[in-house]
Amino acid sequence: MRLYIKLSKNTELIPFNYQHMLTGVVHKWIGEKNQEHGKRSLYSFSWLQNTVANKNGINLNRDAYFFISAYDDTLIKQVVKGILKDPEMFCGSRVIDIQIREVPEFSNEERFFLNSPILIRKREGERTRHVTYLEEDFETLLMENIKSKLQLVGLDTDDMGIELDKSYAFPQTKLVNYKGIKNKTSLAPIIIKGSREQIAFAWAVGLGNSTGIGFGSVK
Repeated sequence: MRLYIKLSKNTELIPFNYQHMLTGVVHKWIGEKNQEHGKRSLYSFSWLQNTVANKNGINLNRDAYFFISAYDDTLIKQVVKGILKDPEMFCGSRVIDIQIREVPEFSNEERFFLNSPILIRKREGERTRHVTYLEEDFETLLMENIKSKLQLVGLDTDDMGIELDKSYAFPQTKLVNYKGIKNKTSLAPIIIKGSREQIAFAWAVGLGNSTGIGFGSVK
């Protein structure tokens, strides 16, 4: 299930590195006693959409929004209750409308654009490095990540594949600063093959690491 959240215009300029602020709002709506802290995130949320940037920050257009998706519909319902209780965002913006979308009828192969970049971490001894689409093991690590989440909820992991859309002419890497930590991420369309249930799961929970703080959301 996916929740589209329409926003009012901001009254204060939004900083470019607002991702931690958006994460804080999402967790506020989930609730102070939510069960998501410290767990593998089975939900994802996009960055702000329909914005205008200047040299100092960004402003929201009249049709600005973002979305939250989750495998468990209960989490989306918690977010709705949280919004109704406290619709305030940050920088003077607030929620003015919400729309719930059920899972689409996917085929056995789908191409997804991203609404926030993919972060993939790889443990190497005592250190962890960020892996981008430029490296050979990116797709393998992406596949391992989604399979581990499928296993958490008892879904089949067989016959599923994830790959970059090699025909896309403008893949990018992006350095994202999250609360002082610089994350090397990737922006490029992703092709997912598998059962409709597997693809719907990826659409809801997002791709890669740290989907619970705004990475790896798919359109």
